[in-house]
Amino acid sequence: MSNSITSAAQLDASELMCPMPLLKTKLALRDLAVGEVLHVIATDSGSWRDIPRFLQLNAHELLAAIDVDGRYEFWIKKGA
Repeated sequence: MSNSITSAAQLDASELMCPMPLLKTKLALRDLAVGEVLHVIATDSGSWRDIPRFLQLNAHELLAAIDVDGRYEFWIKKGA
């Protein structure tokens, strides 16, 4: 599924420790237009929990998330 999602921007937050992947995700979403997709890559295990929780509290939509051997990828559609 994730291979078929086209993203407007990509954020590589690999090797950054908590809370930086989440903070950088928030900042990257600010630069997108409503409806555009951000692809986030992180290696901090807290990202797997923190990013989806943040999205639940906001208007953004988690389109897909995968965990491949500690590499976490998220496709986020910016909400209003």
